Amino acid sequence: MKQRIVTALVAFAFFIPLVIIGGLPFTIAIYAIATIGLYELLRMKGISLFSVAGFLTWLGLAILLMPASWAIGVQDALGYSKMELVFAIVLLLLVHTVVVKNRFTFDHAAFSVLGALYVGIGFYYLIETRLAGIEYIIYALMVIWTTDSGAYFTGRKIGKRKLWPEISPNKTVEGFVGGIIYAIVFACVFQYFFPIASTYVVLIIVTIIASIVGQLGDLVESALKRHYEVKDSGKLLPGHGGILDRFDSLLFVLPLLHFLHFVG
Repeated sequence: MKQRIVTALVAFAFFIPLVIIGGLPFTIAIYAIATIGLYELLRMKGISLFSVAGFLTWLGLAILLMPASWAIGVQDALGYSKMELVFAIVLLLLVHTVVVKNRFTFDHAAFSVLGALYVGIGFYYLIETRLAGIEYIIYALMVIWTTDSGAYFTGRKIGKRKLWPEISPNKTVEGFVGGIIYAIVFACVFQYFFPIASTYVVLIIVTIIASIVGQLGDLVESALKRHYEVKDSGKLLPGHGGILDRFDSLLFVLPLLHFLHFVG
């Protein structure tokens, strides 16, 4: 527990100032964090980030991460949209399966593409959310953190019914509900001081959905690790695992907030 707290404080001290600063330093930091996340993901499948396939996958990630303003500039310069460039990367990965005579297979290519989309889209919306306003980042982070804390403490106190033992044996139904309640309480307090929703009803509905989706994001990453028989996605954060272990919920929640037109 002590190690987890120390790591959390160090990560907090590093990440929060970048969130406050925003702009180019924040975007560069997200590129670095997303690259580590992609490295962790590819390693589960036995794909090296420092291979031809790994580089192509990273290039797709880098394109997906481009903020909208950058993407417009690239399209003006090259004449191709972000998704057209990503599709070109997909074709190159498929060609690579032929060049290496199926040592890198279609399954590897599919995993690489989906991995770049999973990591790239989630972190892209982290960049876009910061551009929309720091209050939205704080709201999203705190909903996730209060959900995690609420689920943990409620589960330890009264948790009896397992939520999904095949995927995450320690999670309980009571903890799942408790996490949502904690998130709602935080959101209402946050709304009082920093109004980000038109009404409390809208805020509560969005918070409930975000809390549920965040917990599903955590379960998705747990299922991924269980499938590939790894305990943690990485070892960068002692006591916490890797980048994907810490950002799994955020990768689901931030796109959701944009899809619901809550951010902006």
